[in-house]
Amino acid sequence: MSLQNGPQPIPGIKNIYLVASGKGGVGKSTVAANLAISLKKLGHKVGLLDCDIYGPSLPRLFGAINQKPEVTNDNKIIPIERLGIKLMSIGFLVEESTAVVWRGPMLFKAIDQFFRDVLWGELDALVLDLPPGTGDIQLTISQKVPVTGAITVTTPQDMAFIDVVKALDMFKTVHVPVLGVIENMSHIVLEDGTEHELFPKGKLHKHLEENNIELLGAIPFHKEIAKSCEIGIPYCESAPESAQGKAFQDIASHL
Repeated sequence: MSLQNGPQPIPGIKNIYLVASGKGGVGKSTVAANLAISLKKLGHKVGLLDCDIYGPSLPRLFGAINQKPEVTNDNKIIPIERLGIKLMSIGFLVEESTAVVWRGPMLFKAIDQFFRDVLWGELDALVLDLPPGTGDIQLTISQKVPVTGAITVTTPQDMAFIDVVKALDMFKTVHVPVLGVIENMSHIVLEDGTEHELFPKGKLHKHLEENNIELLGAIPFHKEIAKSCEIGIPYCESAPESAQGKAFQDIASHL
């Protein structure tokens, strides 16, 4: 498909949500996985596409490291299904320890195949876990498919805030609506109920207010979230009544 033709809908998919971050290490993939679970718990049909070709996380997050998708006679890919979510990732096609050493054209072809050659079926929402940064994949996706909106994930401190501004500016440049920002690891809740900040608060909240950008939610840190990533069951599935689970549910309801 030529980029000049403009974004082309994916048959059967009603909404496409981008989950992005200006930099790595802020928990973007964890947020994308738990957001997908939360949307499912609201009764929606949900798919989750791992667009990070160089560093896919989705197979491990859903405990599907060694699973391989089936391919139909006409070379269509049947997505892996876990916990009621349809999943696709380059991590299902190559070994976890194998480096994907591809240049731009191969990246573009892979992303297009994930959109056009995967049998997603009828979905209310397809959540895209983007790679960190503001590079070729983000630009390609914005040109290939109609995006409902983008969500940017960050941690509170200015070191991460600088890259949030870049990500927000990128979406503005490519005319993708920004739904808001999720502040991940915003604080930690102790056993006695008191809250403590993990990072020094930076300029994030002031910037969002000045630019009329919504703070969709503040996700508390909890060590069990890290454990859930290793186990392969997103925290919102195993602990939906936790403070983190409720925070994700509120965000999903808002979307």
